[in-house]
Amino acid sequence: MAADSQPFERGARGQAARPSGPGPFRRFVLAGMASLSYPGTKAEQLLLAPQELRTADPSFATELYNGHFGLAGRLAEVEAESPFEIDPPSEGWARELYGFGWLRHLRAAGNELSREQAKALVHDFVRLRRSKSGLAWQPEIVGRRVISWLSNSVLVLDTGEPQAYAEFLRALTAQLRYLSASYRDSPDGVPRLVSLMALIYAGLCIAEQQAVVDRYTRPFCKELDRQILPDGGHISRNPEALIELLLDLLPLRQCFVARDRAPPKELTDAIDRIMPMLRFFRTGDGTLARFNGGGPTPTDALATVLAYDDVEGTPVRSAANSGYVRLDLGSTLFLCDIGPAPAPSLSMNAHAGFLSFEMSSGDCPMIVNCGSPSLDHDEWRPFARSTAAHSTLTFEDSSSAEFTAGGVNGSQPALDSPLTGPLNAQAALADQGDNLRIKGSHDGYMTHFGVSHARQILVAPTGLLISSEDKLSAPKGIRSPEGLIAGDYAIRFHLHPSVHAELVPDGQSVVLTLRNGETWRISSNAPETTIEESVFLADARGPQPTSQVVLGGVMGEANEVRIVWNIERKVEEGNGGHLVDPNEAAPAAA
Repeated sequence: MAADSQPFERGARGQAARPSGPGPFRRFVLAGMASLSYPGTKAEQLLLAPQELRTADPSFATELYNGHFGLAGRLAEVEAESPFEIDPPSEGWARELYGFGWLRHLRAAGNELSREQAKALVHDFVRLRRSKSGLAWQPEIVGRRVISWLSNSVLVLDTGEPQAYAEFLRALTAQLRYLSASYRDSPDGVPRLVSLMALIYAGLCIAEQQAVVDRYTRPFCKELDRQILPDGGHISRNPEALIELLLDLLPLRQCFVARDRAPPKELTDAIDRIMPMLRFFRTGDGTLARFNGGGPTPTDALATVLAYDDVEGTPVRSAANSGYVRLDLGSTLFLCDIGPAPAPSLSMNAHAGFLSFEMSSGDCPMIVNCGSPSLDHDEWRPFARSTAAHSTLTFEDSSSAEFTAGGVNGSQPALDSPLTGPLNAQAALADQGDNLRIKGSHDGYMTHFGVSHARQILVAPTGLLISSEDKLSAPKGIRSPEGLIAGDYAIRFHLHPSVHAELVPDGQSVVLTLRNGETWRISSNAPETTIEESVFLADARGPQPTSQVVLGGVMGEANEVRIVWNIERKVEEGNGGHLVDPNEAAPAAA
C-alpha cells in the first residue's frame, strides 16, 4: 500500500495542502444549532456495530508503527507526532485521515498493538478536534467519521475503561449533534447521502435513539429516491458512485434487520435497482466502463457488493434515465454515453464525453476512454475530463461541453470545475430488427466555431462489424473569435494498454491485435489515419502509456464533412472488404 504512495517531506511546508471547509463563524453557528436540532439523547451505550464491507489491509498497522501514514496515495512521515498535528500532504490525504476509514486496517491486524494505536489516535482527535481545520467539519467527512467509529467501535472501546468509554460516547454525541445541524450543507450527490446515513446508523446502533431514526429516515429516503434513478444509475452519471453507495447501503439494511425493524422500502428498492446497473457497466475483464469520473475499478469492492445480488438480472440495453447504451452481441460488448452532463451541482467530476464509447471482445478490452486518475495523480484530471480523453470526435482540440472555470471552451478545465452541456445533446438507440443503431448529435462546438456534430453507429447482430459515421455541419461556415481557423477534427479511438496497433500499408486502416490473439481492423475514408501516443489513467498502478488511433482532417471552407469508419473483426489476411456506409446498407452478419 504505502510502497505505491508518494512520499511527503514534512520539511516542505510550502507544498502542503491547505484544505478548505466551514469557517470558524459557520462552525460556531452550527454548534449553536446542534443542541436544538438533534432529536437524540446523549449516547450512553452502543448496541450494534455495522458490518464493514470495505477491504482492509493489515500491513497498514506495521507501516504506522514505523511512522508511515499512507492515505489517498500519499505518504506522511509522522514519526512521534500525531497525524492530526502535521500539515497534510494533500487534501485527499486529509479527507481520509479525518474520515477514519483507516481504522478497519488496524482492526484487521488483530493484535494488541494495533488496538492501542487505534485508541490513541481516536483520543488524539477528540483532544484536538476543536482546533482542527474546517475540512474535518465538512458534513460528509463528519458522516464518514461517525460511520467508521461505529463500524470499528469494537476496536476502540473497552468496557473495562469506563472513563475512555464515556469520553468516546461524548465525542460521538457531539459529532451527531453537529451533523444534525449541518447535513444540509453537504455537497449534492453521494456526500449528502453519507451525512444522512450516518445519522440513521447512529440511531440504530446507539441505545434509546429511536427519535433519531424517525427524524432522519424520511429525508434520507427522499434523497435516496432522487439520487438513484429509475434504471438504477446514479444522478451524477458516475458508475463508481454505485459501488460506494452499496458499501454503505447494504450494512445499513442489515442494521434495520438486526434491530427488528423493517428496512424502508426506498432503501430496499434502491439496492434492487442498483445491482443490475452495476452489471450494466461491468466490462468483459471485470472492470467498470470509464465514463464521467470512473477511474481504477475497486474490483474487490465490486465483487463484495455483487455477492449480495440474489437476482443477477440481465442488464437492459438502453438505460435512458442514466444516458447510456449497452450492446452485448456475441463476444462483443459495446457501451456508449448518450447523455448530457448532470446538473452543475453534481458535475464537478463529470466528463465531456458525450457520444464516446468503449468496446471489448470477450474478456479483452479494446477501445476505451482514458478514465479518471487515482487521487495521487490529480494533475491528470483536467485532461481526463476533456473530450480529447474520450473515444469520440474533437474539433479544434476543444471539448464539446463547457467547463465554467478555466480553459478555452473547456480544453483545460480547473480541477473541480462544474460542467454543462453539450448544447442540444440528443441521442437514442433504435432496434431495427437486423441491426442496432445509435444516433446522436449536439451543438457543443456551435457557440465557438459554428459547427455541430452528429454520430451514428450501426452494429451487426453478431457484433463483428460496426459501421459508423461522424458528420460535421457548419451551415454558415466555420468561425472563431480568434480569427481564421482550419477546422481541424480528430476522431479518437483510445486503446487499452494490452492492445497492439499497426498501420496497414494502404494508410487507411489500422489492425488491432488483442491479448487473446484476435485481430480487428479500423478503416475509414478520413484524409489521415495515424497511431499516436495516449495514456490510460484508470489503472490502480497509475497512468499507463498506450496508443490511440486518430482519424483526422480539416473542414476548411466546406459546410459539411462526413467521415465513415468501420470496426471489423479480421478473419482472413488481406486488406478486408469495402467500407460499409451506415446510411446505405445494414452491416452484413459477419
